[in-house]
Amino acid sequence: MAPILEMLGISKTFGANRALCDVSLTVIPGEIHALMGENGAGKSTLMKILSGAYQADPGGQIRIGGEPVVINGPLAARRLGVSVIYQELTLAPNLSVGENIFLGTEPRRGGMIDRAAITNACTPLLQRLGVSFTPATLVSTLSMAERQMVEIARALNAQSRILVMDEPTTSLSSRETERLFDLIRRLRADGLAIIYISHRMAEIYDLADRVSVLRDGSAVGTIPRAELSAETLVRLMVGRDLATFYKKDHAAALARGPVILSVRDVGDGQRVLGCGLDLHAGEVLGIAGLVGAGRTEFARLVYGADRGSGTVTLDGRALHIATPRDAIDAGVVYLTEDRKRLGLFLDMSVRENINLGVIGRDAKGGALLDFAAAARRARDAIAALGIRVSADMINVGALSGGNQQKVLLARLLETKPRVLILDEPTRGVDIGAKSEIYRLIDSLARADVGVIVISSDLPEIVGICDRVLVMREGRMAGEIGGDGQPVTQENIIAIATGADESAGQQAA
Repeated sequence: MAPILEMLGISKTFGANRALCDVSLTVIPGEIHALMGENGAGKSTLMKILSGAYQADPGGQIRIGGEPVVINGPLAARRLGVSVIYQELTLAPNLSVGENIFLGTEPRRGGMIDRAAITNACTPLLQRLGVSFTPATLVSTLSMAERQMVEIARALNAQSRILVMDEPTTSLSSRETERLFDLIRRLRADGLAIIYISHRMAEIYDLADRVSVLRDGSAVGTIPRAELSAETLVRLMVGRDLATFYKKDHAAALARGPVILSVRDVGDGQRVLGCGLDLHAGEVLGIAGLVGAGRTEFARLVYGADRGSGTVTLDGRALHIATPRDAIDAGVVYLTEDRKRLGLFLDMSVRENINLGVIGRDAKGGALLDFAAAARRARDAIAALGIRVSADMINVGALSGGNQQKVLLARLLETKPRVLILDEPTRGVDIGAKSEIYRLIDSLARADVGVIVISSDLPEIVGICDRVLVMREGRMAGEIGGDGQPVTQENIIAIATGADESAGQQAA
């Protein structure tokens, strides 16, 4: 089939920085073409050139439907049939669904907006998408998944031939994600060309017909679906094999240190029911389970973010943790799974975010802040964690997901913790940042820090943890690793779903 889109020899420079170097991309109608690469690889820059937000350097060419085109702005891209749904949606929440779909192209009658025409045009679009809201519904009342449907309806209304989706599942539940995937497959069957940007390998395996990979501003390969593998994708994205990411020697975990954290009968009577654990010095202990099993809720109870019952002992000393401040002072810190809403101050600088937990430590006279010490602390943390930032006074909100996560980790590490609880530590970060976070976890364990990792990514849990506790319906349902069952995805799933108990009952 003839390509609907050809981007040929595309380059882009920003001052002395070359963001793209001779990149080519070909997309055919009726395919889902995944675009992958680390943060900073050039994916967003390439798509912004396609959308008209950026102009490419001279020398390249874009063809749509076989014809050379000039895309000198977003309106030109829209007229050519290109629509982009960004990770941060571009809807006006104070307007109705219909008004958002026609924003900038409103039909008029007698100089006034023809609202009847908007309703008549939008109704069949919304029916096609299978949504429950109407053209008159205010966007501010919709969920994130429903707002994405409005963005898709806008693209369909514009008769788009090429739809770009940038990390569309970041804020969706698993059920909402499945519904979105069903719709994407229907749009593919209708002949729409979809460029799908994601860091999530499982989504790529589920959806993509082909995958193109960028690395350091250059195109390094396109892989057909039949040849997709994690090893191939990782090697293309970061230039090294998947085996270099996970080097955990599970047999060596048997020689662990003494118990430093002991948790007994912690619960809230609803989501967590009398859970406990022992964490050893230098151990990476995983907590796995299905969505809703109570993993995050358990961690928040231990950390004092929520009220509950139970006892927590650190190095043989009983702790009274009523608030997160009590936990931090005792040496127990927690990395939230929602770094943007509950972890970082996005409108504050990298330096300020790193120093927030310890800014009073070196205050002069207990009152005057030592800004020189704060600058040194930030500079050292940036170097130690490999945070990619041109200056420490840049707002954290301007950084990539991986760098934001490393800033939050830097803040926690400045408190010199004895126990570090990491809740989904690599969610929303690229492959390269994942590798760096794994190395950091390993180095902390080697320094006898106890690390608890909560993750929904089973290869991650298997790859970096010494032991794994599996939660099911608010309880600790089983343990693997140590001197018990081997740490495998199959053993985790068996306990998480209750299949192990079913097998035992059948055997009996």
